[in-house]
Amino acid sequence: MADVLKEIEAQSDGRVKTDIMPGEGAFYGPKFEYTLRDAIGREWQCGTTQVDFNLPERFGAFYVDSDGEKKAPVMIHRATCGAMERFLGIIIENYAGHLPLWFSPVQIVVATITSEADAYGQEVADLLKANGLKVETDFRNEKINYKVREHSLAKVPVIIVCGMREAEERTVNVRRLGSKDQRSMGLKEAAEAFVQEATPPDLK
Repeated sequence: MADVLKEIEAQSDGRVKTDIMPGEGAFYGPKFEYTLRDAIGREWQCGTTQVDFNLPERFGAFYVDSDGEKKAPVMIHRATCGAMERFLGIIIENYAGHLPLWFSPVQIVVATITSEADAYGQEVADLLKANGLKVETDFRNEKINYKVREHSLAKVPVIIVCGMREAEERTVNVRRLGSKDQRSMGLKEAAEAFVQEATPPDLK
C-alpha cells in the first residue's frame, strides 16, 4: 500500500500528499480519502474511493474467470464530493459567496437606467440567454445605483447596465462584483467573453 501511495505522489509531482491512517472505520477494504481545506483553514473529508470485498459476496455477485471458476468481484465505491450539502458549503465559504461566473446560480443581471432602454435591455438579456448564460433582468422604476447595490449584495458576478447611449451604440456597460471600475464593451464582444468565462474549467 505504501508503494502505491508513493507512486501517486510521484505522478502528481508532489502536488498530492498521501498518508496511511490507522484506526479508520473503513472496515470492508482500503480507501483513498480526499480532504479539502476551506478559506479559514479547516479541513473537511469529502470525496472517497474505496475498495469493497464485503458487499459483492453478500449480494451473491460473481463472474466466471478464465479458468471456468466462479469468482467474487471487488466493488469500488466512489463518492466524488462526499455529502453534496457539505461540499457546497465549503465552496460557498471558500469564495465568501463571491462565486466564479461558471458556478454562480445567477451569472448576469441586466439593469436599465431608464424605461426607454428596456427594449434594448431585453434584447441584451435574450442574446445572453440564447448563448446559455443564466441571466435575470431588472427593469424596475428605481435609480440605477439602488439596483447595482442590491444585486451586488446578492453577490451577482456581473451587472450589465443599459441606458439610451448603450442602446444607440449597441454596447453594454459592465460592472464586476467587488470592483468600482466600469467597462464599455460591444454587445457581441461581451457575449463571447462571458460565454468563455462561464465555461467550467473541466470543459475548456
